[in-house]
Amino acid sequence: MLMRAAVLTGFHEPMEIREVEIADPGPGEVRVRIKASGVCGSDLKAIDGKSPVVRQLPYILGHESAGVVESVGEGVTGVKPGDHVIIAMSGACGRCRHCGAGRFHLCSGPARMTAIMGGAPRVTLEGQETRRFIGIGSFAEYALVSEAMCVKIASDAPFDAMCLLACGVVTGVGAVLNVARVTPGSSVLVVGCGGVGLNVVQGAVLAGATTIIAADVAEQKLKLAARFGATHTLLSQNLPEQVGEIVRGGVDYAFDATGVAGVLGQAFAATQPGGTTVMVGSPPSGAPLTIEPGLLFASRRLMGTQGGDAAPLRDLPMLAAQYLRGRLDLDGLVTERLPLSDINQAVAHVREGAVARTVIVF
Repeated sequence: MLMRAAVLTGFHEPMEIREVEIADPGPGEVRVRIKASGVCGSDLKAIDGKSPVVRQLPYILGHESAGVVESVGEGVTGVKPGDHVIIAMSGACGRCRHCGAGRFHLCSGPARMTAIMGGAPRVTLEGQETRRFIGIGSFAEYALVSEAMCVKIASDAPFDAMCLLACGVVTGVGAVLNVARVTPGSSVLVVGCGGVGLNVVQGAVLAGATTIIAADVAEQKLKLAARFGATHTLLSQNLPEQVGEIVRGGVDYAFDATGVAGVLGQAFAATQPGGTTVMVGSPPSGAPLTIEPGLLFASRRLMGTQGGDAAPLRDLPMLAAQYLRGRLDLDGLVTERLPLSDINQAVAHVREGAVARTVIVF
């Protein structure tokens, strides 16, 4: 089956809208007609040649997506043609040691490992195998994924909002609820108020935090953070000192959503004794982390997260329900909606930091 896709054929180069061939779904596979796909910072890293998994080109990027099931392969029982679905970033095998312990986001099953490295050879460009980001590749009219990656949603839920749940929202909110497990009445610092950081702010609101400090280097992003629930905003300079002026002794929880080397240490130093810091944004590979060792003796914790440590079949329906009940703002996250033909313009806007989230709509 032929389809249009935005194909990355060279690092640091614009993507090309090309006609590619996508296979029919095999056993356990689902072909989804993409309706909306968010443009994420991970896509930009891949374009810049900085992604640890995007090495062999050509490549179809995109992973934060939602759509309609077009066809299913043998043995698929969880979804059927016509179902509306979010495509989760991970499809847990349910059988490896991590899945057995309930750590579905760390699934090490063979199918999951294959997906991380670009998926099985299911898409071709002029006869050449074309890999797909996280085995999805949603900057295209269709995606071919495992049944385990499809999470059904209500037929009246808007695709441009639902697609955001797959990555930016579940990563940010999940860091709060699943990883740090923020408690009601606590104080929270969120550093970096882009698409993920704003969802850390929303997660802190859902968790019942009463002091939510948002920090960034851009005033426009701080205005957005206040809209999403931040009680205080800071133009980042000396975070431990600035935060200490608002919460004496430091915050209970800090989240670094920047991925900028050096910021994590400041966030860690802005917590009080016994506080928890979570690295949400991923810094450049090999970047050193510098923290004051003495801070650890006060029982401070430093943690990481992968996609908000989410269990998709549990977390994505919960987040969709929160949106439909008006407790989670997804519409406000979408700064612009562009067609696939404008994918490079969308990337430029994300790179400039001018948007919370750009969504490609089909």
